Amino acid sequence: MVHLMIILNPVYIRWNVYLIACFFSYYTLWFLNQICRRELEHTQKYPHAKLIKLGIGDTTEPIPDIITSAMAEHAHALSTIRGYRGYGAEQGNMELRNAIAQTFYRDMGIKANEVFVSDGAQCDISRIQVSEVFLYMLLGSNVTVAVQDPSFPLLLLNFHTVGDWRRIPYIVVAYMDSSVIIGQSGNFKEETGKYENILYMNCGPESNFFPDLSNTPRTDIIFLCSPNNPTGHAASRQQLEQLVEFAKANGSIIIHDSAYAAYITDESPRSIFEIPGGREVAIEISSFSKFAGFTGVRLGWTVVPEELLYSNGFPVIKDYNRIVCTCFNGASSIAQAGGLACLSSDGYLAMNAVLDYYKENAKIIMDTFTSLGLKVHGGKNAPYMWVHFPGLRSWDVFNEILEKTHIITVPGTGFGPGGEGYIRVSAFGQRESVIEASRRLKNLLK
Repeated sequence: MVHLMIILNPVYIRWNVYLIACFFSYYTLWFLNQICRRELEHTQKYPHAKLIKLGIGDTTEPIPDIITSAMAEHAHALSTIRGYRGYGAEQGNMELRNAIAQTFYRDMGIKANEVFVSDGAQCDISRIQVSEVFLYMLLGSNVTVAVQDPSFPLLLLNFHTVGDWRRIPYIVVAYMDSSVIIGQSGNFKEETGKYENILYMNCGPESNFFPDLSNTPRTDIIFLCSPNNPTGHAASRQQLEQLVEFAKANGSIIIHDSAYAAYITDESPRSIFEIPGGREVAIEISSFSKFAGFTGVRLGWTVVPEELLYSNGFPVIKDYNRIVCTCFNGASSIAQAGGLACLSSDGYLAMNAVLDYYKENAKIIMDTFTSLGLKVHGGKNAPYMWVHFPGLRSWDVFNEILEKTHIITVPGTGFGPGGEGYIRVSAFGQRESVIEASRRLKNLLK
């Protein structure tokens, strides 16, 4: 028998579909790759060293059994006739929506139908930005926004309108990268550390980590992350009152990211809706990720109040509901079962015990840097420490700490030009690793 093998040469067809030019401007991808590359090179150079990772903000402690048991029970029920369920409501399980409203917004007038359950805060923020329908219906093609400097780099990537290189200044007081994907950020300028079409607002220690609204131009959308990543600053009641009044006076919409609100230990507001008038000007996005250790489970929510209206008086919630039903099939029913368990009385106590564990880690790290004479921001209301090294470059500090202590941190410049001279250190880690990191840092920096 003769076997014939025919080898076909691949044929490449060039379609009339163009690569979006903004993907060449993806600074954050380069930044994260740099950290990964340097970590890999370090482990190859020191194969027997114990690397301690205090960089990426991922939770490390197990989810309490009372919560995982609820998810396991729900998953097992899916194998039975009585317990099987298919598609759920795109907006989320109404029981969970009600539990979120009652647990986090009890005295703020938020109703269950204003809560939209999702697969996480980052996904919600990206959906708000990336979805062409939402971009044009809710935000509009000429939307003006701005960026807090420093801020987490996962929102700037989204405001590039495809194929259109408008020179639009805008404010995003939250993340970065989503804007670049859509194409309005322009090119990244290495000499300034900024995208050319982004208005960066200084939110350093000299302004108490909050924008000077007296010098801020009117914008359509204001993104605010509080407690902030990376600085750890929780906006005060007075600051949020000023922001709400600013938004009302200018007809702006605030999108408030409260993913780290559970870490607040002082009197700082945990929600924008604690502020009078907040329901008229704000959307709030939050998550179970850092509160319940659901970084892998994926569960979050967005609150859109009925009082939030377009300039023509049409309710924003109606368009948001339409977008959710068009672009999303609903969060996993198993994850939602876990969310309900988190908000039970016993589950809530169990999750707060884990939060206390991370808060103690933060105290250990803060005390370490403070004892070495360094200025440390954050840590009290957030799981991040923003450590200042005057006169030094962020990457140089990162490299020296990695080389001499085998500890991974994050260079401050990854969060914007205002992060130069800083590193971000995470409190997410096992206690023995945090204590060992403290010992190594003291030996290096004393």
